[in-house]
Amino acid sequence: MGGRKDNASKTISIVMIITLLGKVLGLLRDRLLAINYGMGMEANAFLTASRIPRVFFDAVFASAIAACFIPVFSEHLTRHGKGKAMKFAGTFLTVMAALTALLSVLGVAGSGLLVRLFADGYDAETTRLAVELTRIMFPTMLFTGIAFSFVGILQSLDEFNIPALISTISNLVIVGYFLLCNDRFGIYGLAIAYLLGWFLQAAVQVPALHRRGFRYRPGFDLRSEGMKKVFALMLPVMVSTWVQPINLTINSRFGSHLYEGAGVAAIEYSTNLYLIVAGVFVLSVTNVIFPKLSRQTAQGDAEAFRETLRQTVHSTLFFVLPMSAGLVTLARPLISFIYGGGAFDTQSVDLTSQALAWVSLGMVGYAVQNILSRAYFAKQSGRVPLLAGGISIAVNLVLCLLLTNRLKVSGLAIASAVSSTVYALCLLLPLERQGRIFHGRFWLDMGKMLVATMAMAAVVVGLSHVLTPFATGKLGLLLLLGGCALCGVLVYFALAALFGLSEVQPLRRLAARFLKRG
Repeated sequence: MGGRKDNASKTISIVMIITLLGKVLGLLRDRLLAINYGMGMEANAFLTASRIPRVFFDAVFASAIAACFIPVFSEHLTRHGKGKAMKFAGTFLTVMAALTALLSVLGVAGSGLLVRLFADGYDAETTRLAVELTRIMFPTMLFTGIAFSFVGILQSLDEFNIPALISTISNLVIVGYFLLCNDRFGIYGLAIAYLLGWFLQAAVQVPALHRRGFRYRPGFDLRSEGMKKVFALMLPVMVSTWVQPINLTINSRFGSHLYEGAGVAAIEYSTNLYLIVAGVFVLSVTNVIFPKLSRQTAQGDAEAFRETLRQTVHSTLFFVLPMSAGLVTLARPLISFIYGGGAFDTQSVDLTSQALAWVSLGMVGYAVQNILSRAYFAKQSGRVPLLAGGISIAVNLVLCLLLTNRLKVSGLAIASAVSSTVYALCLLLPLERQGRIFHGRFWLDMGKMLVATMAMAAVVVGLSHVLTPFATGKLGLLLLLGGCALCGVLVYFALAALFGLSEVQPLRRLAARFLKRG
């Protein structure tokens, strides 16, 4: 048992390091976009054009791949053997490629309508540019569908490192474009670089698939047992996974009416940073535990399923709570350090930091809903995520209508944070009614984490006020952020150790061994 836990922890650690590398490159990519284009017309048009195919993919196909393919493939491996599982994978890949190719053609043809749907507040010039860029980037749908299908196959076969590496590949392409080609080819060349990056995300996984024994054999048997199960799961799962992309689309539409369209960029930059920070940990964990939950469901091991879910949520919140507090308290210096400079002026920093501070309050909800939704999908149950997703989208829309005129970009961010929290609660309550997963000790530990987080936040706020007058230039901001982060981490872990939280035990053992050697 201990060996399996160590292997899981090692796998999550390796995936987290690889994911962190990709996220750091993603931050560099966004910084280069910010300093080159700021929050002006080209930036707003590009961010909208890149958002549109991602939303359609997330809404239609990400659900089928992430939530439907993996549990059905795992079931085939467990019950029918590797041969039938690989045959099903080939059929699934063929269907996904055909559907994403068709949607890419339709998206290119309807780009004008889509841009007006996503950002109806743009002027004529921004709209025209957004339409042209959308036509260039919509074929990313095809490459994304193939790349994510490959990810699903590899993760089901317990290969997590290569799938975690793919964002690093695409971000390297885009960063390289900014450094070498942007001055010559501009925003249109950037769109082509994004397209190339997504193609490479698929291509880089082919050798790993070959090593794992996957040989692509085209198939289009929509009536096979596996595809029937995928289609049966898809509709409820699709709606549940619409939450984030649809909410971002709603926020972007409202944002296009703020600050002459700059509200779109403020929401995009802040949300990208928020998802990068949250995603390093949350997505690393969920990508590893989802196949495990699927296997435990296929094997009928309900107790192991509950224990995996309980430990995953516990450990995730131990790290996510202080991350959320850190982003809230250090939003302005962080935005200024990462994006500030060039075309990204003081007003851009102010707007984006306001959005980041408020949207970060939803990080706990974002983490919990990502984990709990995987639990439902692993059980091939989509009804509760379907209802929860619909409620979350409705809450976001209502709050955007109520808050945008009064609070501007902060109102959009608040709507997003509340929506994520509501979604998590709607998933949590039915699970608790089905069987006590999160017992009294779990909630006591959550209270301890919250107290430690509040104490950490108070220290960080006080220290940042002292250091702010000296934080001039990038070096000054780096010292402020580093000093606050270090003190915050020390306070949080010291209180966590005092409260006896289990996540601190490995650090205690490591410190004891170090002192013993000394």
